[in-house]
Order: sequence, then structure tokens, then C-alpha cells
Amino acid sequence: MTTTTDGRAGIDAALVSRLVAAQFPRWAGLPVTPVPVDGWDNRTYRLGDKMTARLPTAATYALAVSKETQWLPRLAPSLPVAVPPILGEGAAGEGYPFPWSIRGWLPGETAADLGRIADLSQFAVSVAEFIRALQACDTTGGPVAGEHSFYRGCPPAHYDDEFRRYRTELDTRVDAARATAVWDAALAAEWRGTPVWFHGDVASGNLLVEDGKLAAVIDFGTSGVGDPACDLVIAWTMFSGESREAFRRAVAQDEGMWARARGWALWKAMLTITESSDADQVAANERVINDVIAEHAGVA
Repeated sequence: MTTTTDGRAGIDAALVSRLVAAQFPRWAGLPVTPVPVDGWDNRTYRLGDKMTARLPTAATYALAVSKETQWLPRLAPSLPVAVPPILGEGAAGEGYPFPWSIRGWLPGETAADLGRIADLSQFAVSVAEFIRALQACDTTGGPVAGEHSFYRGCPPAHYDDEFRRYRTELDTRVDAARATAVWDAALAAEWRGTPVWFHGDVASGNLLVEDGKLAAVIDFGTSGVGDPACDLVIAWTMFSGESREAFRRAVAQDEGMWARARGWALWKAMLTITESSDADQVAANERVINDVIAEHAGVA
């Protein structure tokens, strides 16, 4: 059994085994192994061949556990691709301080490697169809956007102070005037629509590919009910050229939604550049900023 510690919240395979044995004895003794590609907010471990154990690394991420337990089973029947099946919710224990969950294993690889995708434009359409289906789900009693969604689904004005700080810090790398024009347009495009479901982090790492096609969408930790503009950011972070246009047509959102989406994309790219030391990641986010600024200039 692997017992390597990841260094966050004291999580390792041995801890997962103890939690499972104490709280889900029917699954005690199943092998526990880290997944090859993991996230930052949660640690995920294979539990046998058909399940995973998912443990938040901090209290802010733990807010998502009960939300996903409650809402993913309700959303799943209305969505065109698979989402994580929740098999059980665990409680704090064995020295671990947060709630956690056991889920069914979903086959596929993340879309981070575009070579896995048979037709990127068709894939973009599938992502758009997922977003539209999610928006159409019943919102009755759903979690209103706020702290649990890291303010995805709220007006981008929540991050106004951050944007202006990043603009100053990146003064020599980002055209401040043109970036500010994008941001101001996002703030001005006030959303007055009926609140709908949003995912909050539609990104290549949360899209699973099987046989070259979109097979599943994972990690609903930032999901909620509000303004879905944040879900359009993938137009710049993953798609370009024909695939971006295919996504735009299929997702069918109005220009105000796109103005706010450009603001979200700009803020997130600037945040990432400010905090990242990875040259490839920085370059990718600089491309996002340039594309967003150029698109805004063509619309304005």
C-alpha cells in the first residue's frame, strides 16, 4: 500500500485507509493509491478499482463536500455526460479535520492533452451543450453563489481590488489601459438574468476524454446558482480559432455575458501570472490576456 504524504493537511494513503476502515467498514482493506494527476483543492485516491476517496486540503475547500453530496445526484440525470457519482460522505476523524467523500470512479483522461481529442471543434460543442444543460437544471433550493463558490456566479466587481493590484504588479507585461477597458466593460455589463446553475471551473483538467470525446465533467466544488459568465472562460483557456467559434455559437450567450466572461478570464490570467513560477503556465496566460484584449477591441 502506498503511504506517500502529499504535505497538505497531513493527507496520505494510510490516513485514507484508516478513515475508510472506521467509517465505511464494508470497503475496509481495499487498496488505496494516489491518482496520477491530482488537484490542489483536494487530494484524490483510488479506492479499489471502482471508487475514489476525495479529501479537501483546507477548510475553504471543505465547504464543497456537502454541496456536491446533495446536488450532484440531482443534477446528473439532466446532464449529457457523466458527473462524479457520490457513494458516501465521511466525517472528520483519525486526526483529519474536514468532511470528505467517496465517489465512483469515472473512466477517461483529462482534456489537458489536446492530442486525446478527436475533433476539437466538436469537443467545444459538447462542452457548450453541457453548460447549456446545466443552466437548464432546476435551481429550486440551490446554493446561491458566494463564499462556497469562491464568488464565481457573483458580479466580477467582487475582485475589483485584486484586478487593480495585479494591473499594477504586471505593469511592464500587460497593457494596463487596454486591460482596464476590458475590466470596465465587464463591470458595466450588469447581469439581470434569472439565476441559473454554473459549474465555476470549466477547465481542461476537469473535462474527461474517452475515445476522443467528452465523457465526463468533474469537480463541482465551485458550482452554484447565479451568473454563469465564469463558465465561458474556457473559450480562451482551451479553445482558439475554429474551436472557439464553434463553442461561441453552441453556447449561445448574449454579448453582456461575453463581456463579463472576458473580465473573468482577464482576472484569472493576471492572478495566475502573478502567482506562478512556471514559464509555460505564464506564457499560456499571457496568450489568454492578449486574446481577450484583442477580442474586446474588436467588439467595442
